[in-house]
Amino acid sequence: MAEFEHIPVMKKECLDALQVKDGGIYFDGTLGGGGHTYEILKKSSPSGRVIATDLDDYAISRAKDRLFEFGNRLTVIKDNFKNFSEIKREQGIDGFDGILLDLGVSSFQLDDKSRGFSYLSANEKLDMRMNESAPLTAETVVNEYSESELKRILFEYGEERFASNIARNIVAARKTARITTVGQLNEIIEKSIPAKFKHDGHPSKRTFQAIRIEVNGELDNLYETVIEMTRGLKKGGRIAILTFHSLEDRIVKQAFRELETDCICDKSLPVCVCGKKREAKVLTKHPITASEEELNLNKRAKSAKLRVAERV
Repeated sequence: MAEFEHIPVMKKECLDALQVKDGGIYFDGTLGGGGHTYEILKKSSPSGRVIATDLDDYAISRAKDRLFEFGNRLTVIKDNFKNFSEIKREQGIDGFDGILLDLGVSSFQLDDKSRGFSYLSANEKLDMRMNESAPLTAETVVNEYSESELKRILFEYGEERFASNIARNIVAARKTARITTVGQLNEIIEKSIPAKFKHDGHPSKRTFQAIRIEVNGELDNLYETVIEMTRGLKKGGRIAILTFHSLEDRIVKQAFRELETDCICDKSLPVCVCGKKREAKVLTKHPITASEEELNLNKRAKSAKLRVAERV
């Protein structure tokens, strides 16, 4: 298993956003390397608690080792953060003081080439599962999805302008032999994109993002989960969400807007009949991005956007 150096993205900004305090109860839905969780536990000493979830067995094992010093102040659960309401109920939590989500793939998952997340790991198998016991793999998507299904996910999840070319060439190639490695898929993508459009980063970047999102269901029920999580805060509690591509950011922005919206009745009505009340205050009119100093130290922070809301 690959070793990795974990650098939590926008550490200070996240801690400031959550207003972490001693005695607070916090939820970290994306434990990963444990960097943000460590900072929350440290700042909430001596009695603050964190309940953290992740689907990756290796992440959980590494984080438990790293965070051993905090003892029973930390509860780690192998589960999807989208099961938040059930987890909250099972843990007997009335309301959280803060919730953090660091969405997307973890640095160590990219660094561990055997997981197939990185388009730079040419000889590795197509996997991309965050939960290695889940049945759906990138290899299954590439070899068994129809051309129209491939085109859809590449266009919707990868915002790939050459989705049609790539989907058509994948289907053609797999008629000869099953596509099983990162390198094989890279070759297909390479020949599907016109030369004059290959200057904007690695040609496989968008396709790999799209397939990873599909394999892990990253956008499924995200909107509803953000709503549930915000409602699971104590009054004055805060939710901070780090996103790494425009699709996630758009969903979070829309969910926060829904929570902040008060009465939606026709303005011509003399009184409110819809009963909708504002549930949160959005604290980030525009998302927070990483400082130049952080960008020089952590390339992963380049696409990160942080949005924050407070329960009212």
